[in-house]
Amino acid sequence: MKIRRHRLWKHLNNGTALVLATVIVLMLNYLSYRHYYRTDLSVRQFYSLSAKTISLLETLDLPVEVTVFFQPGNILYEDIHNLLREYQFHTDKLNIQWVDPDRDIAQTEELAVQYKVTEPNVVVFHHAGRSKYVRADEIAQTDASSGVTRILAFKGEQAFSSALQGVVQETVPVVYFLTGHSERDIGNFDPRTGFSGVAKLIERDNVDVRTLELSREKQVPADCDVLIVAGASQRMSTAEADLINAWLHRSGRLLVLADSQQVSGLEPLLREWGILLRNDVVVDPARTLTGREVFVSAYNLHPVTEKLSTTAAIFHLPRSVQPDTAQVRQLAEDRPKVSLLALSSDNSWSESHLKQSPAKFDTNTDDRPGPISLAVAVEKGSSAGRLDMQIRPARIIVFGDSGFVSNGGLTGGDTSLFMSSLNWLLDREQLMAIAPKAVDDTRLQLTRTDIQTLFQSIVLGIPLLVAAPGIVLWIRRRK
Repeated sequence: MKIRRHRLWKHLNNGTALVLATVIVLMLNYLSYRHYYRTDLSVRQFYSLSAKTISLLETLDLPVEVTVFFQPGNILYEDIHNLLREYQFHTDKLNIQWVDPDRDIAQTEELAVQYKVTEPNVVVFHHAGRSKYVRADEIAQTDASSGVTRILAFKGEQAFSSALQGVVQETVPVVYFLTGHSERDIGNFDPRTGFSGVAKLIERDNVDVRTLELSREKQVPADCDVLIVAGASQRMSTAEADLINAWLHRSGRLLVLADSQQVSGLEPLLREWGILLRNDVVVDPARTLTGREVFVSAYNLHPVTEKLSTTAAIFHLPRSVQPDTAQVRQLAEDRPKVSLLALSSDNSWSESHLKQSPAKFDTNTDDRPGPISLAVAVEKGSSAGRLDMQIRPARIIVFGDSGFVSNGGLTGGDTSLFMSSLNWLLDREQLMAIAPKAVDDTRLQLTRTDIQTLFQSIVLGIPLLVAAPGIVLWIRRRK
C-alpha cells in the first residue's frame, strides 16, 4: 500500500513538474515573441532598410495593397520575398498578395486589367485609387552575357520606396525642363547627349515631367515645383532670366546643370544668389581614368549628401562652382546660405587655359589648387529657428556638369546624387539617397583537376577516414 502511495505521489510530482515546465516554456516563448532584439549579422546587409525607408513606412496610416506578379523561378523572386518581409516588419499597413502569372491565369488577367499591367514580373503598389508598378529591370541590374543571368546591383529598396511614396502622396509634384536654348532634350535617347533616361527616372518617382519654353509662356507656371536648366549652350535673354529670378524670390526651386565653356545667361542671376561659375575645367589626375572625367566621392555634410557616404559620381570635364563670398557679404540680412556639396581631391586643380594640352597647374595664371567645388546648394528664407513661422524657402542647386546624368552616364552614384538633389528641392526627404546595393560575385571557380580532387575526397577520403578507426580496432582484436 505504501509502495502504491509512493508511486502515486511520484507520478503526481513528475506530472506537476512537467506541467510547470510546459507553462514556463510557453511563457518564455510568449515573452520572446513580444519582446526581442532584432539585428542583421550578414556581411552585406542585403535586405536591411535605410533610415529613410523606415521613416516612410512609419508614416503610413492607411493600408497599401501590394501585388507581386512574379514567376517563382525568376532570379529575383527570393530577393523580393525577403525584402518585402522587411517592409512588413516595420509596418502592418502593407497587404501583400503573391500571384503566379503561369498558374493563376484568371486572377492575373483580372488584376492586370485593374492595374493596367501589360507585362509579367512586376510588383504593383495600389492605394486610394492610385497605382504604380515596378518592373524587374528597375528592381535589379542583371547580366546574362555569360549565358547565366547574374545580379550586378540590387535596387529593390529604391524602387519599392519610390513607388510607395508615389501612391501615398496626395498631390503629384511637377518638374519642368527649360527649352529653347539648346538644353539637353528629355525626348532624346542618344547615350551621350540624350536626357530621356533621367526623365524616366524622375517619372518613376511619381513626378510629372514637362517642358517649358519661357519665350512662349512668358512666365514660370504656377504649378512648377522645380525648374531644371540642363546644359544650356545658348544665352537666354535678360527678360527670361528676370522671370526665373522673380519666380525664385517667390520661393521657387531651381536645378542648374552648367557645362564648361558654355554661357547660359543665368550667370548674373546665380551671382545675385551667391554662386560663381568660373570659365574653367577641373582636372584631377588622381581620380580619373582617361583624363576627361573626375570621380567624385568627397561630399560636404548636407541633407543632399548625408547618405551618399563614399558613393562615387562621375563628372565629365566639369567646371568649378563656388560660393561668391564677396557678393554674399554685400547682400541684406536675409542673405542666401551657400553650401558646398561635391569636391574634387587635393591633387586636383582648376585649369583656366582650356586649350592647353596636356593640362598642367601653373601658379602664374588663374589656375587654383584643389580641392575644387563642383556643386553647391543655396537656401534662402528658411524658417528654421522661428517656431511661429512656416516659410517655404527658395532653393537652388548648381552642378558644374550635365553629362553625369545623360543616358550613358546614369551610374549608381550619379543617380543617387541627382535624385537626392531633386528630392531635397521637392521637400521629399524620405527618398533621398537610397543607393543600389552591389552584389558580390562569390562563385567558386574550379579547374578539372580541382573537381577530381574534390570528388575523390568526398567519395573516398571521408568514408575511409570514418572507417579507419573501426578497421584498426578490428585488426587489433583479431590479433
